[in-house]
Amino acid sequence: MDKRERLQRTIAGEPVDRPPVALWRHWPVDDQTPERLAEATIHFQREWDWDFVKVTPSSSFCLRDWGVRDEWRGNPEGTRDSVFRPVQSPDDWARLTVLDPRQGSLGAQLTALGRIRAALGDEVPVIQTVFSPLAQAKNLAGEDRLILHLRRYPDALHRGLETITETTVRFVEAVREWGAEGIFYAVQHARYGYMSEEEYRLFGRPYDLRILEAAQGMGFNILHLHGEAVMLEALADSPVQVLHWHDREGGPALEAGQALFGGAVSGGVGRRTLVLGTPEEVEAEVADAVARTGGRRLILSTGCVAPLTAPWGNLRALRRAVERGASE
Repeated sequence: MDKRERLQRTIAGEPVDRPPVALWRHWPVDDQTPERLAEATIHFQREWDWDFVKVTPSSSFCLRDWGVRDEWRGNPEGTRDSVFRPVQSPDDWARLTVLDPRQGSLGAQLTALGRIRAALGDEVPVIQTVFSPLAQAKNLAGEDRLILHLRRYPDALHRGLETITETTVRFVEAVREWGAEGIFYAVQHARYGYMSEEEYRLFGRPYDLRILEAAQGMGFNILHLHGEAVMLEALADSPVQVLHWHDREGGPALEAGQALFGGAVSGGVGRRTLVLGTPEEVEAEVADAVARTGGRRLILSTGCVAPLTAPWGNLRALRRAVERGASE
């Protein structure tokens, strides 16, 4: 099967020659220009031949034109550390303005997406990372200040979330025009350790649905629930084709997600195993994930970005295990 057919049949729950597989990672330093980000992403795909490409810019790509500044300081996941956040008081949310997605940092990301799309051709599905409005708000204000404003200054925060959402909707529409097959929609606050379901229904879900609605018509949208103790059941009715979460680190298991969701689930390999395990342990987790799901509606991946420190021997083991399973 080609990559598109394999993904389409997996989402539909139909038999496939093997489960689709993909990893993605951050590109520190390279993610500061569209040309270098595209080059790194293309090289990674040509090396490993994943079933799809997730374009992974730095998490500040959608925030720089609002004033966020960050630095690369060696985080093993490849993320950058914020050195300036523009939202310091509740009044600062009202100072955000809707951005033009074809200008500035958002426009640079579209340039990277276009370069990747052109280089890889139509045979490789490409999806664009998009952060939820709450996730963007966290990086604009800081985690503690965001939660403070959410609970003490809700009207001010809602005003900021409106601006962020409108900007993100416009960006998603532009991503569609630039030929992406979908978005990787990253939700970071639908976790019981951060807020209640009621708080997420007020400050997260309405904005999420507006952005996911803008992505309808693209056939390969992934909802990523970040972290532990995620609200999987509360968000399992999201209008996406794939659910992705830290199944090995925080649970629930893949088969539990399949029972809640009619599309495909993605995961199966723990990031700790990918970094510190042996190739044999990586292969064992692949076999376990296939056994748990019956090999149906499964996209093999890790629960989040592959750390920069993951040995290539373990990446080879993941790729080899998938191919081996197809030949047995």
